[in-house]
Amino acid sequence: MNIQDVFAAYREDLNLVEQSINAHVISEIKLIPEIAHHLIDSGGKRFRPLLLLICARLCGYRGKSRIPMATVMEFFHTATLLHDDVIDQASMRRGKASANQVFGNSVSILVGDFLSFKAFTLMTGIGRMDILKLISEMGKVMSEGEVFQLTKRGDIRMQQKDYLNIIERKTAVLISASCAAGAILASTSQEKIHALARFGTLIGMAFQITDDILDYTAPSKRFGKSLGKDLEEGKITLPLLFTIKNCSEEEKQRIREIISGRKISQKHMREIIGLINKYDAIDASMAIAATYLKKAKSQLKIFRDGPEKEHLKTVAEYVITRKE
Repeated sequence: MNIQDVFAAYREDLNLVEQSINAHVISEIKLIPEIAHHLIDSGGKRFRPLLLLICARLCGYRGKSRIPMATVMEFFHTATLLHDDVIDQASMRRGKASANQVFGNSVSILVGDFLSFKAFTLMTGIGRMDILKLISEMGKVMSEGEVFQLTKRGDIRMQQKDYLNIIERKTAVLISASCAAGAILASTSQEKIHALARFGTLIGMAFQITDDILDYTAPSKRFGKSLGKDLEEGKITLPLLFTIKNCSEEEKQRIREIISGRKISQKHMREIIGLINKYDAIDASMAIAATYLKKAKSQLKIFRDGPEKEHLKTVAEYVITRKE
């Protein structure tokens, strides 16, 4: 089984989610849906809605609330991307000009806010206080992660534990909430909700580590952003952390000089990538991602064997084998 098979198994539900997204990205202010669709329609895989749908079905839920709740997760994901691109002064997202480049920073932030509030409106219609509590806590944690990342920007003294803290708060918590929300809709046991939340956290960690590896290895046309963009933005990710830990003092000083420069050239990037390869930092980072993947799969032992369980395992494998 591959990831395309999993998406095919939920195609009908995902089509309903797509209809729901389009139905709720509406406003009398025409610029709002224009900006929202600029990103929503740009080739996102609907990874978080897919996880919610799988987890709901795994726990025996096929009720109508699964569609608006999947929409909620995509809205929050889109909102965070809009906000992140402003903070990072990004110029590309999913292979095309980012919304902030096309429409400006202010409206991009406000449309992100619009989608967040729209998501909360949808949740009030679902009427589950436990889900509102889950998502509210998720939002708080994600905001903390963003601020913490800003405090560590360009800091080569950053520790691996700081990096892992950031990616858990910024990336893994949203994936975890997507999995947990599907289980909560099913009113299943706390043990199963916790297992799926933990599964989501662990594959979320693996997902972001892989993403950070791809920033140094993937062709930009496939990855949807320029090679080394994280470094340009002062983000010290796992491959660079492994390199800094193992390189000489002279090499460490050179890394510091490059990161502190106003503009990172392609020559600088080749230097950094050369050091990353010299110290096998890609393989070391992949090993950490694989550890998270193994732990994620172990969370599924509580569930009986069946197609949904295999779907989650396939998604987990996809997270660290993807090339874009």
